[in-house]
Amino acid sequence: MIIIAGPCVYENEDVAFKTCDFLMNLCDKYGFDYFYKTSYDKANRSSVHSYRGPGIEEGIRFFERLKKEYGVKILTDFHSEREAEIIKDYVDILQVPAFLCRQTDILKAAAKTGKVVNVKKGQFMAPWDMKNVVEKLKFFGAKDIMLTERGYSFGYNNLVVDFRSFPIMKEFCDTVIFDVTHSVQLPGGRGDASGGERRFAPYLARSAVACGVDGLFMEIHPNPDIALCDGANMLNFDMAEKLFDEIKRIRDALWM
Repeated sequence: MIIIAGPCVYENEDVAFKTCDFLMNLCDKYGFDYFYKTSYDKANRSSVHSYRGPGIEEGIRFFERLKKEYGVKILTDFHSEREAEIIKDYVDILQVPAFLCRQTDILKAAAKTGKVVNVKKGQFMAPWDMKNVVEKLKFFGAKDIMLTERGYSFGYNNLVVDFRSFPIMKEFCDTVIFDVTHSVQLPGGRGDASGGERRFAPYLARSAVACGVDGLFMEIHPNPDIALCDGANMLNFDMAEKLFDEIKRIRDALWM
């Protein structure tokens, strides 16, 4: 089981290191393959006044410190061809954001780095349409590809998860991930920011594991209520620990 988890965006070293330490120990306890996740820039925030992150230069400095301190594997998202080339030497997985998943030049840039590429399925994309995304990546030389389900737009400011997505995408991609916390997001639900319903996250996570996904993507923060981005749908440490125990038992039951 792959676990991709961490704060939505880099806020400060204290939050980042505290979260990494907690999640590394938790994944070690349950035998999960852990990747630390955070963003150096959130280019798709609802409002121009929202916190985006420290930018790519500070992001690189942080990733270097994190690698030195913990030796952890890292995933981050990028938003332009230039960024892919700059950030590739500091992370293990490059993530294509959902809103950019059809952009051929973005996919080409990710593939050309030689890194593992994780593509978030757009909120506007049917699962079978992601086959074209995989074919683009392979055409440009990508070898290791992951697809992540993160919910589908259902009316205004709401998302739903179609659990048929997992077996459908497994037909043409070896590694399928479920984004637990963004799937309970309410995009733009607060007018100038997105809302969320974190209380539903464990239900969706348990269901996805029962469906046989290869891993879970989760945004986790020591205190989500004061987080600078996506706090309404992020999990706190207590919720994460309880959920990890549950998904471990479900996973074990499936493979006994």
